[in-house]
Amino acid sequence: MKVSVLGLGYVGCVSAACLASMGHEVIGVDVNQVKVDLVNDGKAPVVEERIGELIAEVVRTGALRATVDVREAITDSEVTLVCVGTPSEPNGSLCTTYLERVTEEIGAVLADLRQRGDERQTVVFRSTMLPGTCLNLLVPILEKHVGGTAGVDFGVAVNPEFLREGTSVRDFFDPPKTVIGEFDPASGDAVAALYDGLPGEVFRVPVPTAEAIKYADNAFHGLKIGFANELGAVCHALGVDSHQVIDVFLADRKLNISPAYLRPGFAFGGSCLPKDLRSLVHAAQRADVSVPILSHVLPSNSAHLQRAVELVERTGKRRAGLLGLSFKPGTDDLRESPLVELAERLFGKGYDLRIYDANVSLSRLLGANREYIETRLPHLAQLLADSVDEVLDHAEVCLVGTRDPAVLSALPHGGDGPVLIDLIHLPDADARRTEPGYMGLAW
Repeated sequence: MKVSVLGLGYVGCVSAACLASMGHEVIGVDVNQVKVDLVNDGKAPVVEERIGELIAEVVRTGALRATVDVREAITDSEVTLVCVGTPSEPNGSLCTTYLERVTEEIGAVLADLRQRGDERQTVVFRSTMLPGTCLNLLVPILEKHVGGTAGVDFGVAVNPEFLREGTSVRDFFDPPKTVIGEFDPASGDAVAALYDGLPGEVFRVPVPTAEAIKYADNAFHGLKIGFANELGAVCHALGVDSHQVIDVFLADRKLNISPAYLRPGFAFGGSCLPKDLRSLVHAAQRADVSVPILSHVLPSNSAHLQRAVELVERTGKRRAGLLGLSFKPGTDDLRESPLVELAERLFGKGYDLRIYDANVSLSRLLGANREYIETRLPHLAQLLADSVDEVLDHAEVCLVGTRDPAVLSALPHGGDGPVLIDLIHLPDADARRTEPGYMGLAW
């Protein structure tokens, strides 16, 4: 394919050279004449493993050249990759100035090509940008300048990169995944053709999803590093070999390094996680070790629980139902259950509340479990219902906090019955999204 790459920084330079080595005919574009001259001389404008040899080879064969002329590059292309920077503003917000500027330039060129009757081109944004940037900002700019419609007169896609400086060439040829946010199927097809033959799974998703995936990756990478460093500092203060701890931690691929717990849902609770987080943070404080990530996990959990309360308030309903009460399915353990906390907050706000949990019977609660519920929700006896139907018949708004099959099978569809607030991402959540009277907590 004929490809133009706008921006010859780390991402653009590596993308251009690697695509050229795959057999594409690539034109790199940059406003910096020095970078352009370096590329045309077969030299890399960035310091990166293998990039120097790669550029020398693809320039020698004629597969890659560079220019400062955006119009020339786009005119000679089928696909345009946008790889300009999106730095932070002083207040932390995303700077889209360079994106907007280059999008205006692309639009002006595409307008001329459209008038000439040239074939449809596809604009692919590789730059990191927040969800909504492409559809709400960049597509309108393109449509205004082109005088046409995205997905009809020109293609649009978002194709985030997962290149690490220092290993970016290796990462390009052996990617963890390829993400294509497609405005329309034809746009996605054009991007997929660029990477044909590369390993790794390809995900073709809506444009905002592709934008968000990049942020999910980078936020989690930062979180992992911060978590490991905080844990290391606490272990060191307590006289423990932190690397030995992490070695064993990493060996657990069932719960630790796995998809376990990494699903948006409701708050966590139970007799272990809250207690142990408190103990670890307290131990760090006694040792005079700052652990801002660990110390904010429980407040973050509480804020997520509050989101559920706010969803109920938003409905304006006063008769509420809660399906599920124990901290997880298959147990009657109510200690530090987020659903108990939720019930307590709703009851305290004056909601007429009914609760059903097949595993919870007040007469069977013993010991610390009974003491906990008598302290936190002493009115539980008058709130408990005998069946799912009793809760559904009572409620104007009902929160679903359990995957009990009996509960799932009884839930109404199509807006019949109470407003449903889904705390667990029901198995049929995707189908329910369009139904009236359905609200998801974080989806």
